Amino acid sequence: MSRIETTFQQLQAQGRKALIPYVTAGFPYPDITPELLHGMVKAGCDVIELGVPFSDPMADGPVIQKAGEKALSFGIGLRQVLEMVREFRQQDGNTPVVLMGYANPVERYELKHGADSFARDAAGAGVDGVLIVDYPPEECEQFAAQLKSHGLDLIFLLAPTSTDERMAQVGRIASGYVYYVSLKGVTGAGHLDTDAVEAMLPRIRQHVNTPVGVGFGIRDAATACAVGRSADAVVIGTKLIQLIENEPRERVAPVAAEFLGGIRQALDSLRA
Repeated sequence: MSRIETTFQQLQAQGRKALIPYVTAGFPYPDITPELLHGMVKAGCDVIELGVPFSDPMADGPVIQKAGEKALSFGIGLRQVLEMVREFRQQDGNTPVVLMGYANPVERYELKHGADSFARDAAGAGVDGVLIVDYPPEECEQFAAQLKSHGLDLIFLLAPTSTDERMAQVGRIASGYVYYVSLKGVTGAGHLDTDAVEAMLPRIRQHVNTPVGVGFGIRDAATACAVGRSADAVVIGTKLIQLIENEPRERVAPVAAEFLGGIRQALDSLRA
């Protein structure tokens, strides 16, 4: 059983919802990430989504694009991201870490290090799951099998425009959890319609047996709770990036922890 599956089972048994923050690796300081991850875990986060910087992040809004550009300017690439996870694992052997990014860095890594090297090295560093935005389910069954052979979960995005056929495709391959993008457009865009999210989740669950997390548009405790009433997990990225982007180094982890601790407390008020 993977760390992700174990975490969701434990939360379900406790009647609690998963809190999943997203941060860009190497942002806002190149050496901050392991410290930041530990701070978020202490604040009550259950799974960490760690963004792999990429120069053409088509699904990311301006806030996360800017974070990625800054990380790239520090020389942060996939190899450095894996080292950050490895360092995090020296003190935390339990919290799942999911790499979120795009196909190009993964394919470049395999061209340099050989076939299957990404799955092998990610697992060796302590990664638990992978979400590749531009890998549709019908084109990555081989990649999914590679990940599975190394004990890694492959996580997919679903959107308001996803058809039943696409949901069924995702349901056949996905493991760990599924990430429902609650808004049309890029990260940080638009107004979250929590009623529409609540109406969509039963339809997704007809096709998907894994837990369903919801992200995009969640910016505070109120929206987190509104989504948490029906979702298994709440994902917060853009607001978190905004909060830490201009902080001095010593304040980055405390600011993130304070914000996420408030979200955790609010979500726990929903406990069944």
